[in-house]
Amino acid sequence: MPKRPARALLLEAASRLFYAHGMGATGIDTITAEAGVAKKSLYNNFASKAELVGAYLEARHQEWLGLYRRRVAGARTPYDRVLAVFDAYADHANVAYQHGFRGCGLLNAAAELPAGAPGRVAVRKHKEEVEELLAGHVAELLPGEDERAAGLARHLAFLLEGAMTRAGLEGNDQCLKDGRVIAGRLLAEL
Repeated sequence: MPKRPARALLLEAASRLFYAHGMGATGIDTITAEAGVAKKSLYNNFASKAELVGAYLEARHQEWLGLYRRRVAGARTPYDRVLAVFDAYADHANVAYQHGFRGCGLLNAAAELPAGAPGRVAVRKHKEEVEELLAGHVAELLPGEDERAAGLARHLAFLLEGAMTRAGLEGNDQCLKDGRVIAGRLLAEL
């Protein structure tokens, strides 16, 4: 079996550790030990811990997009596509995390970063992209009602984020399931 690249090993180790313990509490030595690589390998692949954090945030974003794409591929109607966004968040909650589900890894990371930090900007862009996905699906349900569709998409995004936050605090997906039911009721009233 070919040896895996150090960059991939480091990013996977950092992802597990950052999610389980936080970025500030996870040192470079811990990451390299978990990855099974020399400390020099980290600096050969990432200019700094901040660059590793940026790669982690991008990987989390891509991971969620993968969950969403799988869900939306099976959605037949705009209604189902809106709910697919909620389902992707529930799928995220049900990943087998080493120390249990702690909520949105991107929001957890953003909470550790100062205002204006590049990582916080990346998290904001992710959340805006999720809202844009919702807006696109809602617009299909409300053709020609752009303002109403945008307002409902924002409402759904807030519902989704609140459900994810509570799910993280409770350590399971029940609040996400409840949020999905609420979203379904809102859509059924259109």
